Amino acid sequence: MPQPSFPAPADAEARRAVKPVICYPNETLPQPDVALYRAARQGASKVAEVLVPPRDAACFEVPAGHFFRISSVQGAQVGDLNLWNREDLNERFYSGKTRALHGTHITTGERMWTSFPMMRPMATIIADTLGWYGIDAFGGSVHDVIGTRCDPYTGNLLADSQYHHCCHSNLTRALADHLGLSLAEAERHVHDVLNVFMCTGFSRDTGQYFMKQSPVRPGDYLEFFAEIPLLGALSACPGGDCSAEHSSDTAACYPLLVEVFAPQEGVLAGWQSPERNGYDQSHGR
Repeated sequence: MPQPSFPAPADAEARRAVKPVICYPNETLPQPDVALYRAARQGASKVAEVLVPPRDAACFEVPAGHFFRISSVQGAQVGDLNLWNREDLNERFYSGKTRALHGTHITTGERMWTSFPMMRPMATIIADTLGWYGIDAFGGSVHDVIGTRCDPYTGNLLADSQYHHCCHSNLTRALADHLGLSLAEAERHVHDVLNVFMCTGFSRDTGQYFMKQSPVRPGDYLEFFAEIPLLGALSACPGGDCSAEHSSDTAACYPLLVEVFAPQEGVLAGWQSPERNGYDQSHGR
């Protein structure tokens, strides 16, 4: 951390001791009916699956009211997840607001929220086999919404590299192939991710973003309920379990499995997709 340019004032400790205030108290957030979702999941049948290759990405689609599961298979592996409204790519996952509402990492009962001006739930986590991990002694936890995704631009900035299998590029290729877009068109839609299974935090001495070996093991999974029609893209990070580096051709990497499940007809009676945000967009004019 850079050394301060000015001396601390006499009341520095008193200023530091001021208690924090939660910016967005979330007690009034609309609460998902997780019990309903779990009951509907019990009789659901698998309708699709995609195996995401190591150091690559793949797309998948989930109708509103369906479920999808991301599973670790073969070995410890983290993934970078992008989600869009399948009917309007301009509505996409908003990691910053999800972080502001729920915290740096998300788990069962918490939601992924969409971008302005829609700003509504797009997916609700209904099961997390790593929910036991909590927050460790380093301040680390799993499934973060603080890391942006490994990308070739930062790699070039820091190491003068031209690495093409980072998560940003993987997601770009996958979206381009799935929708028949050019790479330039697809890249405009790639956005900050949910880092599935990744164990991360901020160092307490310097405040830097850190990663550590993921606790994920084959058989672990994160499962979601699709609140709106979804297009997803998932990258199996080239860092593997991210115990050493996140853009690497040498780290042990494994595939990730995405499965989509359809509920039985009638079990979600009365449920409907969340409405778009009710703000009138007048902005004071």
